[in-house]
Amino acid sequence: MFGQALQFLLETFLGLFALALLLRFFLQWLRAPARNPLTHFLAALTDWIVVRARRVIPGLWGLDLATLLLAWLTEVVLILATYWLKGPGLEPAVGVSLVLVGFLAAIQLVKLSLWILMIAVIVQALLSWVSPFSPAMPLLNSLARPFLRVFQKRIPPVGNVDLSPLFVVVVCQLLLMAVAWVEVVAVHAST
Repeated sequence: MFGQALQFLLETFLGLFALALLLRFFLQWLRAPARNPLTHFLAALTDWIVVRARRVIPGLWGLDLATLLLAWLTEVVLILATYWLKGPGLEPAVGVSLVLVGFLAAIQLVKLSLWILMIAVIVQALLSWVSPFSPAMPLLNSLARPFLRVFQKRIPPVGNVDLSPLFVVVVCQLLLMAVAWVEVVAVHAST
């Protein structure tokens, strides 16, 4: 009982912290508007560690590698804590190694990134119909527009309805299936 509660708390708080770091990385990478409550919240939540990490880890081609690395390390800590909480019987069965844990953490970041994209696309599409001048629209457009544009160039609107959000969501779902398959193969190959 205590182990399950501790695992739930770790997954919740470390998972949300990894999400905050990953969102901060994407918002900076996609040049989202800085004057936004979400951007201010993410900066306030993660500045204590990101600012220190940037002193050691430089950026590359405009990418904030320190924030991305911190998100990956958060996932590594979460995976290691989960294995530790499940007990020593799991380690030989799963073949826990640092390489596998690092790979699984990278897979978790890819899955989280795909979920961020899907949610941003769905919310942006709904708000474009309901409240196109919402204060959240510039932020959502920054996240979704580069991916929507790929399909908008190739697929014309049908009856004045843009179908590109549907295609982005379908591709994200297919990629999530592929990533889940890679994750299962990696775990089974290590046993």
